[in-house]
Amino acid sequence: MTDDDAEPRRQIGALPFRRARDGSDRILLVTSRESRRWVIPKGWPMPGRKPFQAAAQEAYEEAGLRGHIGKRPIGYYLYEKRLKNLDAVLCQVKVFPLRVRKQLKHFPEEHQRELRWFTPAEAAEAVAEPGLAAIIRAAARQARAPKP
Repeated sequence: MTDDDAEPRRQIGALPFRRARDGSDRILLVTSRESRRWVIPKGWPMPGRKPFQAAAQEAYEEAGLRGHIGKRPIGYYLYEKRLKNLDAVLCQVKVFPLRVRKQLKHFPEEHQRELRWFTPAEAAEAVAEPGLAAIIRAAARQARAPKP
């Protein structure tokens, strides 16, 4: 069996969002440590934690974010992760929404990443993965939809 036939490795991620003072929505992206691409906080599942709890922990470690994490994923996307040995593995990321209440000044990976708040349209353009861009666009449409 080749790597191409292997099941994607599972990861979890948080899509951090907040409402700006002007009432518009903002999405926080972080840079990946290796390639410096704009991504969402994400990582491997954590033993003893539910997937949404692990996603909230990644958002804290990578961006210093605290808030309300949704228990249901808002989507999945695929990407190729470069491992330290330079192999690439296909990963499927389960994305949970994170309504940011607080952004801490100090957090574990503060010196390893850049953070930036984007409009949803800018965030969708900034990420390299089409599946993640689609999740961002869909979440923005959902946020603007009238509540029943």
